[in-house]
Amino acid sequence: MTTHKTLEAEVDQLFAEWNRADSPGAALAITKAGEIVYKQGYGTANLEYDIPITTGTIFDIASVSKQFAGFAIATLSDDGKLALDDDIRMYLPDVPDFGDTITVRHLLHHTSGLRDWVQSLVIAGDLMDDVISFKHILKMVRHQKALNFEPGAAFLYSNSGYNLLAEIVETVTGDSFREWMDTHIFKPLGMTNSHFHDDHEMILKNRAYSYQAVENGGFKHAVNNTTALGSSSLYSTVEDLAKWIMNFDDTRIGEQTVIEQMHQRGVLNDGEQIDYAFGLNIGEYRGLKTVGHSGSWRGFRSHLMHFPAQKFGVVILCNLDTFNPLSLAERVADLYLVDVLGPVEASEPEKSVKPDKETKSEPLSPEQLAEFEGDYYTEELDTTYTIRIRGDGLVAQHRRHDDISLTYTDGHFRGDAWFFPEIHFLRDDTGRVTGFRLTGNRVRNLHFEKKRG
Repeated sequence: MTTHKTLEAEVDQLFAEWNRADSPGAALAITKAGEIVYKQGYGTANLEYDIPITTGTIFDIASVSKQFAGFAIATLSDDGKLALDDDIRMYLPDVPDFGDTITVRHLLHHTSGLRDWVQSLVIAGDLMDDVISFKHILKMVRHQKALNFEPGAAFLYSNSGYNLLAEIVETVTGDSFREWMDTHIFKPLGMTNSHFHDDHEMILKNRAYSYQAVENGGFKHAVNNTTALGSSSLYSTVEDLAKWIMNFDDTRIGEQTVIEQMHQRGVLNDGEQIDYAFGLNIGEYRGLKTVGHSGSWRGFRSHLMHFPAQKFGVVILCNLDTFNPLSLAERVADLYLVDVLGPVEASEPEKSVKPDKETKSEPLSPEQLAEFEGDYYTEELDTTYTIRIRGDGLVAQHRRHDDISLTYTDGHFRGDAWFFPEIHFLRDDTGRVTGFRLTGNRVRNLHFEKKRG
């Protein structure tokens, strides 16, 4: 058996667990020096009709989509059609004036302070299997009342920023985002099975359905009705994405200046350089420079990894939420780049740190808890939560969510839902509760006003 076949067999072994007719799976493509050296499909694209995954199966690649929006902006900048330090309100005047200038560059590097639509819309009562359209997302941004932080002060991942980049492309070029991508990227590179999905009802042949793992080894369909242009919603195949990876090496489309610009990492106001560039994470694996991005939406998981100096790339697209495509991509790199990779870093043994003395909060009395009861409204998301006493604590109730238990600790309450992590109640000069601020994850200091009467 030749070394090449041995490598293929070893790669197949990495995916063996999912390579069966009753399991979702993955598609893989490996590129080296301008060609696809291996591609394969594993598992099933549609469990209801027993359709296997092939290298031509189309997946929603989720946030791996962002680098395509980054390429579009870098191209328009290189053509002199916009400047990266332009105020975004030059192109999108209906975005609120927050008192601080948000630039195109801020959107690219996730340093704008704009709230992420995923958490915001769930707070508002949207469910992840609802229809979430591009217009719906833009409307949410237009209603935002305050930023998470001053633009450029911090890095905080915001899908909303990349949706605005897609809107800027449309404003500057006069083309729809989908049309611009088709004309300037997909057709020139021969990515014939790729498109930005701008219609959730569109019939799409050869698509993979997405699945979530459930108890006892079963699966359920994770419905996907989202059209989040720019941040996500690029539907593609590993074969097409292999062509995209190779373009970083041979520059068939885009000037070399555009490719270089896409690798320019962001810099915060205090001079700190971050690892994020134009929809790309600039990193390192076992001593080698890497460029890539992960994606996660509903049951889809994706990862694209490029080793520029070795002209080597891996793209893995999966349709099951328990997949870890980054780890699998690294294992593939271990096999193909064994001669140039540095040693595997030994993980440091965990130090037994003596926990700080826990400051247990005194439980609040029923009278104290009663002060918080009532309806709380946020104009920003046009939604209301009702705070009620339950047992010796509080719950937050919303018409579209299960009740959220609130636990009192260190002067504030913690929620047991990922999108409702921490609330700080507000009082006026007389001590009367007037509202609360919701903060945590990608939404900070979202204000809710307590309704009177």
